[in-house]
Amino acid sequence: MFMRNVIPLALAAAASLTAQASSHREAPFIAQNPSVDGTDFYMFNSYEAGRSGFVTLIANYNPLQDAYGGPNYFALNPQALYEIHIDNNADAVEDLTFQFRFTNTFNRLAVPTGAASNLSIPLINLPPTGNVPTLNRSETYTVSLVRGPRRGANVMPVTNAVGGGTTFTKPVDNIGSKSIPDYAAYANQYIYTVNIPSCATPGRMFVGQRKEGFAVNLGEVFDLVNLNPLGARNIKGSATVDKNVTTLALEVPTNCLTASTTQPIIGAWTTSSLRQARVLNPAPQGPVTATGASPRSFGPEVSGGAWTQVSRLGSPLVNEVVIGIDDKDKFNASEPKNDGQFATYVTNPTLPVLLNVLFGAAANVPPVPRNDIVAAFLTGVANVNQPTGVVASEMLRLNTAIAATPVAAQQNVGAALCFTPAGELLLTNPGCDPAGFPNGRRPGDDIVDIELSVVEGFLLGAANPNRTPEGAYQVYTDGTLQDASQFDVTFPYLKAPLGGSPNGSNGVINPPSAG
Repeated sequence: MFMRNVIPLALAAAASLTAQASSHREAPFIAQNPSVDGTDFYMFNSYEAGRSGFVTLIANYNPLQDAYGGPNYFALNPQALYEIHIDNNADAVEDLTFQFRFTNTFNRLAVPTGAASNLSIPLINLPPTGNVPTLNRSETYTVSLVRGPRRGANVMPVTNAVGGGTTFTKPVDNIGSKSIPDYAAYANQYIYTVNIPSCATPGRMFVGQRKEGFAVNLGEVFDLVNLNPLGARNIKGSATVDKNVTTLALEVPTNCLTASTTQPIIGAWTTSSLRQARVLNPAPQGPVTATGASPRSFGPEVSGGAWTQVSRLGSPLVNEVVIGIDDKDKFNASEPKNDGQFATYVTNPTLPVLLNVLFGAAANVPPVPRNDIVAAFLTGVANVNQPTGVVASEMLRLNTAIAATPVAAQQNVGAALCFTPAGELLLTNPGCDPAGFPNGRRPGDDIVDIELSVVEGFLLGAANPNRTPEGAYQVYTDGTLQDASQFDVTFPYLKAPLGGSPNGSNGVINPPSAG
């Protein structure tokens, strides 16, 4: 069984992360384009009570949102295409793609000022009616399912199970308690039951702001590992604890994702794309109301041409701890079927060598080639989530036949405890939780600890130079705790976002004191 030891080497490993969190600003180009920056991707058998037989897919975008980020807050990009891809026959090519497109409509809320006409206000909202915000910008979206190639012709709309509509509403971000007194209740209205083309059972869908769920120590790590290496795992709390993120969440019947009952393993990843040509208008026009031209055609930018992929995310931290800095934009633009070009980064990783540079003999470099990392990131682990005939390619893989683990029994190191010190898979190990990462990924899986441990060799068995004297594996840590208790137990699992003024003044302003 694994031993959970906190050692300097673990913290050193985290120091090599080149992003601000799990794929937040992880590559040079995407760091300048946050609205299309994919931050985290989750895929797991739903563990909400009564939802067995469903898979939840969550793609997060637009990283490190401050709750006080007005007056514009964090709308998704109407000039972008956001996608979730599923490969259900292990050939490294998508078989199903859910495509999300967004429209932002400006409602020109106005107030009387004595001018000839009422002037539009500079804020995103006016006072609410009860718990319903009065919005100056409305955000809506459509979702399509593409079967076959993502740019193929087999495109059909996802529809609302109530009324059959194809346009859905994204709740506004959590402005604060004066604007939206009960944000959780407000946002829950936009959890939709949806009909998915060629799927007999309805699914569920939600798009909106959520509290950031990824946990990692950042400031101390980047300051040459300025942490207490012998402290508890929850040394300080996550640097992202006060941040929000934008979530695209789908819950889909399992049999609508798998190819057949004999092939229960699926792979998935999320991407965003922009039009290839972008032209800036030096004299932009203001957006029009819903009765005018499409809001996508207004503003300082007009775009056109082929969709060009700019962000990609499957397994977490791959672009951070595996791909070299000069190839990060290239990886974000690539598809899994072309991942052979990055294979040497996986079989001969630079991170363990970097640790030796930082800490000398204290950091042992596991032998190469690293076929254990190939299993974790490119093929799935044999007898867990590796499909027959798999083409090596980076994506998150889930064996849908492995039942979800109830929240109370989830292990935040995922499937790590399923391996013996000899590197053998033993599902009867105490604490073994095969429903966790790298078999899919749940919100409560402590990704940083798991992946640092993978890089340092815990899948290598006897060949791992970083075992404890007792022969067990080290499970490394960045000093921050993440587990299922930090999340909801119902769809969409990530908690409601933090508000800009959670306690609110209710408009009461105290006059200055005399003197």
